Amino acid sequence: MSHTSKAGTFRLGARKVTRLGYGAMQLAGRDGNKLVWGPPKDVDGAIALLREVVASGVNHIDTADFYGPHITNQIIRKALSPYPDDLVIVTKVSARRGEDGSWIPAFSAEELTAAVHDNLRNLGLDVLDVVNMRSMLSIHAPAEGSIEAPVTALAELQQKGLIRHIGLSNVTPAQIVEARRIAPIVCVQNQYNLAQRADDALIADLDRDGIAYVPFFPLGGFTPLQSDTLSNVAARLDATPMQVALAWLLQRSPNILVIPGTSSMEHLRENLGAATLQLPPEVIAGLDSIGGNLPHP
Repeated sequence: MSHTSKAGTFRLGARKVTRLGYGAMQLAGRDGNKLVWGPPKDVDGAIALLREVVASGVNHIDTADFYGPHITNQIIRKALSPYPDDLVIVTKVSARRGEDGSWIPAFSAEELTAAVHDNLRNLGLDVLDVVNMRSMLSIHAPAEGSIEAPVTALAELQQKGLIRHIGLSNVTPAQIVEARRIAPIVCVQNQYNLAQRADDALIADLDRDGIAYVPFFPLGGFTPLQSDTLSNVAARLDATPMQVALAWLLQRSPNILVIPGTSSMEHLRENLGAATLQLPPEVIAGLDSIGGNLPHP
């Protein structure tokens, strides 16, 4: 059992969660070029992995009903329901899957309402802890544009008691300001890692307001040189590159919640080991240079 408590906790909505969580996207299968599609090859293995996640002290799981679609949430329900009292399941909406595996924007109030009900049904819940509205104005990166309508639709579902808290994903600072005029926002989920540092100032702003920041793709967007630097640091610390990247995120700011995903029990245990990896100041300084010599707070 990993000592995930050493990563600390942060408030996510009404409850505190372990800062080292789990992202469930990789539990779904693959059908040719269709990624995150259909059931995994080993459903029983996926169930066992989820149970190990919870047994290891993790109480923050990130998912979406368009993973599979529907498959990942159904596996979570089979593995963990009835859910532990302290478990916080965060889901996301505003996309649907095409038959070719594509990711299609689904922003309308009707589509968002249907997505919330899909999540409730497949997870076996009466209310969703946190629902992230993922901006699909651009699929791969935040793009400016109003998100007033979809956030308003989620706020209405919140008022009906179907959602406890609202979060945002793939958004710009201006969109966060816009959303917060409509409803309280408890988390922001964007791409951020050692190499992708565009949200440095945003993370500090959210921390001041007690809002969680949840980075995805902790090893995404690295150049070969940056990867070599990370690998060399990991070798010196007798750790894996992923462990170092996760530990750097955990030490970067107290409001950062990391949600590494895997379908491998071995990789899960490696990732959880990041909770106990303390990076010395000189190592942090060297790693910061990967992102262009940006200062560490």
